Amino acid sequence: MAQETPQIPDDSLFLSFRTQCESNEGWVCTYSKSGTGVWLKPPTDKASLIHTVKGCMTFPDVSADTVYDVLHDTAYRRKWDLSMIETRDIAQLSANADVGYYSWKCPKPLKNRDVVTLRSWLLLDEFYMIINFSVKHKLYPPRKDMIRAVSHLAGYLIKITGPNSCILTYLAQVDPRGSLPKWVVNKSSQYLAPKILRKLYKACVQYPVWKKKNQPGFKPWLNPEQNTLPRLALNELSLQRAESLEHVDESRLCEVKEEKCNSDDDG
Repeated sequence: MAQETPQIPDDSLFLSFRTQCESNEGWVCTYSKSGTGVWLKPPTDKASLIHTVKGCMTFPDVSADTVYDVLHDTAYRRKWDLSMIETRDIAQLSANADVGYYSWKCPKPLKNRDVVTLRSWLLLDEFYMIINFSVKHKLYPPRKDMIRAVSHLAGYLIKITGPNSCILTYLAQVDPRGSLPKWVVNKSSQYLAPKILRKLYKACVQYPVWKKKNQPGFKPWLNPEQNTLPRLALNELSLQRAESLEHVDESRLCEVKEEKCNSDDDG
């Protein structure tokens, strides 16, 4: 199979992503409470089994700038993202695009997942956007102890609603690989997604104080001249296709009940 070189997203892809975030057509609401909503969209392609999930949350007392910084700040993510195992910025492709690695914990007894993505971002007058999709990088092949997931398209739309308020929408069509049991899909959309949004909101509230003590002027996502990542040519990457990865059947695995499960997340 020929290797396909990825392209840095252009304005049309960002516009398409924004349209999906703002559209109501074809979405089924699975959670709605206190300014937070989660929706699922079944696959339109019969050959695909990948649902798209969308989460939206109102941030009444957090600026869009702060949310944007939190989503970019790898050092801070290590502080608040409890599901994360490892995150790493690998290389820069342009002033508004880079390549990164991320791995995360899955509900037991499933194997943990990881992903290598090309990420790009765009700032407009009323919206900030960050999107990503999976790529192959020769120094980050699939690992034996994890299942390599595939991000078809995922990202964030931050809508500015005031000087200190915004609405965050998260949208993802991610193939976690493996034949996942139904309880995982249900838990992800009805329980984990709102939990993650609440955790992100809490992180955003606490970020300004943390940032004042941790390189307050260092924001390479806003100041490209601060970026010390090595440069990488696009032709050193290729698109990650799901069919090229090993298939792991986890469909028969039952959920492991735990007495304590991140009880602080709802505080």
